Amino acid sequence: MKRLRRFAADSLVQQATPSSRLLLYLEWILVIYVLITIPLVVKVSSASEILLLPQILLIAAFGAMGLKVPTQRRRNKIAYTLLEFGIIFLPSLLSPRFLPMSLLGLVILIRSFRMFGQLGRIVVVVVTPILALLTLFLRNPAIGLVVRAGGQVSSIESEQFDNIVFLLRLLSAFPIGLILAFGLLLINSLQAESQSREKLATAHNQLRQYALRIEDQATLQERNRIAREIHDAVGHALTAQSIQLENALLFLQTDPDKARAFLTEARQLGTQALREVRQSVATLRSNPLLGQNLSEAIATLVRDFQATTAIAPDCNIHLPRSLPPEISNAIYRIFQEALTNIAKHANATQVTLSLQESDTVIHFLVNDNGKGFNPDQNTTGFGLQGIQERIVALGGELNLVSQPGCGCLMIGQIPQPKLPL
Repeated sequence: MKRLRRFAADSLVQQATPSSRLLLYLEWILVIYVLITIPLVVKVSSASEILLLPQILLIAAFGAMGLKVPTQRRRNKIAYTLLEFGIIFLPSLLSPRFLPMSLLGLVILIRSFRMFGQLGRIVVVVVTPILALLTLFLRNPAIGLVVRAGGQVSSIESEQFDNIVFLLRLLSAFPIGLILAFGLLLINSLQAESQSREKLATAHNQLRQYALRIEDQATLQERNRIAREIHDAVGHALTAQSIQLENALLFLQTDPDKARAFLTEARQLGTQALREVRQSVATLRSNPLLGQNLSEAIATLVRDFQATTAIAPDCNIHLPRSLPPEISNAIYRIFQEALTNIAKHANATQVTLSLQESDTVIHFLVNDNGKGFNPDQNTTGFGLQGIQERIVALGGELNLVSQPGCGCLMIGQIPQPKLPL
C-alpha cells in the first residue's frame, strides 16, 4: 500500500509542468504546516477538550485527496470540492472542540485551478474566504477572561469582552484575506505561465509537423522537376531520332545514301540523348540554356526542329531585357516540349511561336495546324502536365484550345517578378 501511494505521488510530480509542480509542493507544505501547528497549539494552550486525533486524521485525509484530483466530469469535481469544504470548515463550525483550519482554504484554491474553468474558480475564490470568516466569527469565545489593572484582578464585563473578541477576530480576518489574495495572485500567475508553456509546446509540435509536411512537399516537387527535366530533354532528342529512323527505313531501298544520312543523324541524336541523360543525372540543377540567353536558345531549338521535321516555324520573339533564370528555364522547357509534341503527334505543316513581354506579364503562344486532339481526353501525357506545372509554379496561367482536325493553340502568361533581379 505504501509503495502504491509513493508511486502515485511520484507519477503526479513527474507529469506536472514546472508551475504545476510548484503549486503541488506549496499544497503539501501547507498541509504539513497545519499538521505540525495544531498539536503545538493544543499543547501550548493546554486545551484538553480539543479532539486532536480526529482533527489530524481529517487533515491527513484532506492531504491524501490531492493525489487524485478529478479533471473529467463536472459532477465529480463539484462533489470533490464540497467534500474539501466539509473537511476543512464544517468540524470547527459545528463543534468548538475542533480548531479552525482556514489556512487550508488556500489548498482548495490551488486544487480548484487544476479542476475548474474561469467560472468555477471564481466561485471557489468567493466561497473560501466567506467560510473562513464564518469559522472565525461564529465560534463561541472562552468565558472567564481575567486581566490585571492597577495591580488588581478584575473580570471584564460581558459586553466589553464581546467587543474585544470581535475586534481581535476582525484583526485576524485581515491576514487570512491577505493570504488568500496573495495565493490567488500567485496561482493566477503560475496558471498563466503553465498555459503559456502548453501553448508554446503545442505551437512547437505544429511547427515540426508543418516542417515535415513542407519537407515532403519539397521532395515531391523535386521529384516532379527531375521527371520533367528528363522527359523534356531526353524526350525531345528521342522523338527526333525516331523520325530520322523512320526516314531511313523509307529510303533504305530506293536511296541508300540518303538513308545513310538519316541514320547518321539518328546516331547523333542518340548521342545527344545519352548526353542529356548524363547531364540530368549528374547536374539536375544545371541551366538547360547552356550559357545562352533565352532568345538564342529558342533559335537553336527552332533550327533543330526545322532540321528534323522540315518545318520552318514562324517566330516572333521579343525580349528587350533578360529574364530571371527560373523563368527563362521554364519558358525554354515549355517551347521544347511543345515542339516535341508537334513533331511527334501533330502532323502539322505550319507552326507559330510567339514570346512577348511587358512590364508586368510575359506572354507566349504556340500554334500549329496539325490534326489536333481533345484536351479533356488527354490525361496521360506527362508533357502537357509538365508544362502546366511549370506555369503554375511561377504563378502563371495556361489556356489550351484544340479539337480533332483543327490544330492546337496554346496561350500562356507568366507574371514578371516584383523585384528586379
